[in-house]
Amino acid sequence: MILVTGGTGLVGSHLLYQICQSETKVRAIKRAHSDTSIVRQVFSYYSEKSDTLFQKIEWVDADLLNISDLDFAFQGATKVYHCAAWISFNPKHKTKMMNTNIEGTTNVVNLCLTHRIKKLCYVSSVAAIGQPIDVGSIDENTPWENSPIKSSYALSKYRSEMEVWRGIEEGLNAVIVCPAIILGPGKWEKGSSMLFKQVWKGLSFYTSGTNGFVDVRDVVNIMIQLMEGTIKSNRFIICSESIPFKKTLDYIADTLGKKKAHIKIGPFISAISWRIAKIISIISLKSPLITKETVLAGNSISVYDNKKIKTALNYKFRSVEQSCKDFSVLFLKEYKLI
Repeated sequence: MILVTGGTGLVGSHLLYQICQSETKVRAIKRAHSDTSIVRQVFSYYSEKSDTLFQKIEWVDADLLNISDLDFAFQGATKVYHCAAWISFNPKHKTKMMNTNIEGTTNVVNLCLTHRIKKLCYVSSVAAIGQPIDVGSIDENTPWENSPIKSSYALSKYRSEMEVWRGIEEGLNAVIVCPAIILGPGKWEKGSSMLFKQVWKGLSFYTSGTNGFVDVRDVVNIMIQLMEGTIKSNRFIICSESIPFKKTLDYIADTLGKKKAHIKIGPFISAISWRIAKIISIISLKSPLITKETVLAGNSISVYDNKKIKTALNYKFRSVEQSCKDFSVLFLKEYKLI
């Protein structure tokens, strides 16, 4: 029995699709109020037998902070993919996000040890890796340093990783994957998938930053290969390419047939923008559209080295351009725009 946490998320839903194509039994954890229709939708992107495949999933409602719920979900499990995490760059969510990500991972690790789970795959993030002082590339050994420019989300993932390493020291067989910005279809109103909808609606502005991007299908394929192989006690950066945000937006615009973003927003204007957004959010009692953390990320230069995973698995990534094309087509079909 394979157990997947965060089954309704971007990575979790695509991972479930891949697992359900095999004869392996699979159980997925979700929060009580989570909507599984998004998983059905993801399945439908890739298979005409999506309903049949979806029925193979055994769903369990569980909170990562509730040991009793989690313990029940772990019964009979042999391998665990820990994909669940709270992702937010809104300062209002900091405390809850830190608790969910760190304590939740602590609980998962402890239960893996208690139930003698054969192997754990933890989905971390490149945000949990250090940033070099110069503009050199970032690899798995780039040391973490506490810094004001590090987001609360990054800190939560770094400290969560420490819990996995603690489990490894106690005998847990585990691997850690650190994806870059994940591109994929699903919740078009959330996360990186929102880029496709924003470009469709008309996106004139872009930031000057560079970051790593990766196809969700590559992330899932690599996770499965690592879990089925003998590699253990290792972390891997999962990144196809490190390219400017502008280039990624252009790839999406090309397929959607939309005008490309053409107004560059530098650090100075960005700094003014997030302060204005904060004031508006206080007045309106709504979450700000941009925050200090998203502005810093949008203007930073981060280049990730993917040699380790490519060598370990002899893996060839899809290009960011191809990923943007594939998912833009799915976006158009879903919204009945072609």
